Amino acid sequence: MAVPQSFLSSQYINGIYIPSALLLVGIAIVKKEWLPYAVVVAIILGSWKIYSNQAKTCLNTEVYQEFPLKEKTIISHNVAIYRFALPNSTDILGLPIGQHISVAATIEGQTKEIVRSYTPISSDENPGYFDLLIKSYPTGNISKYVASLKIGQPLKVKGPKGAMVYTPGLVRRFGMIAGGTGITPMLQIIRAIIRGRPRSGGKDKTEVDLIFANVKEEDILLREDLDALAAEDDKFRVYYVLNNPPEPWDGGVGFVSAEMIKAKLPAPAQDMKVLICGPPPMVSAMKKVTESLGYERAKVVSKLADQVFCF
Repeated sequence: MAVPQSFLSSQYINGIYIPSALLLVGIAIVKKEWLPYAVVVAIILGSWKIYSNQAKTCLNTEVYQEFPLKEKTIISHNVAIYRFALPNSTDILGLPIGQHISVAATIEGQTKEIVRSYTPISSDENPGYFDLLIKSYPTGNISKYVASLKIGQPLKVKGPKGAMVYTPGLVRRFGMIAGGTGITPMLQIIRAIIRGRPRSGGKDKTEVDLIFANVKEEDILLREDLDALAAEDDKFRVYYVLNNPPEPWDGGVGFVSAEMIKAKLPAPAQDMKVLICGPPPMVSAMKKVTESLGYERAKVVSKLADQVFCF
C-alpha cells in the first residue's frame, strides 16, 4: 500500500517539476519540433518518479518480514534503542497509533520460535526506519537476542496487532499508568495527540495525565522526551513515581496507589479511558485498584470500547 505525499513537497519540486521544465526549455531551444515528444518523456518520467517516491507500508499481518539493524543507541547498562531499516528511505512501517508488532526469533536451546510484542517509539512520521526501546532481562529470550544483534543483522517482524487504535476524539481525557518499558505505547499515543493539536493544523484536544512508575530515578526511560512534551503542551501532564527516590524528590514514592490515581487521573466517566501497561504484577494490581475506585472492571482481554484498557 502506498501513502501519497504532498505534490508541493520539495521532493516533487526538485525531483520532477524543475528537471521537467529544464528538459522542455532545452528542447524548445534546440528544436521546437521535438517538443511534443519531450512532453511525453517528461510525463512518463514524472509519473514514474511520483510512483517511486510514494511511501509504501511494510507490515504484513500474515507473514514475518526481516528488517536489518541500522543503529543501536545505548540508554543504560540494560536498555537500548534499536533502529531497524525499512527497504526504502520513503517507506513507512504502517502501524496504526496504539497498536504493536510481533517480533520472532529462534533461540538456541528452545524447541519453538519465541514471539514477543513490542510497540515502536517511532511512528509513520519517521519514514525509512522504526525504533524499538528494549530492556534486556537476564531471563528474557527476545530481549537478549535483540541485544546480541550486530549492525546489518535482521529481525523478524509481523503486524500490526492489538485492539487499541487511537483516533482523535476517541475520548475527552486519558489517564495512563505505565511501568518501565510499558511507557512505549503511552508515548506513541501521546506524541500522536500532540502532533494533532489545533496549533499544528489538527483538531485533537484530548487531555492526557500519565503516572509513570519506576524503581530508581535513573530507570525513568525517555524522561527528556516526556518532560519536553509536557513543557510544550499544557494538556499533557506527567507524574513520576519511584520505589527508591533520591533526596530531594517531589514525585510519588512507593507503588502506584489508589490515592495517587484519584489525585492525578480523571475520575470515572463515559468520555475517558484509563490505559495500563507495565510488568504483569503491576498490571494486575492496577486492575484491582482502578476497580476499587469506581472504574469499570478491566477485562481479561481488553477491547477498544473498554474504560480500562490494558496493553
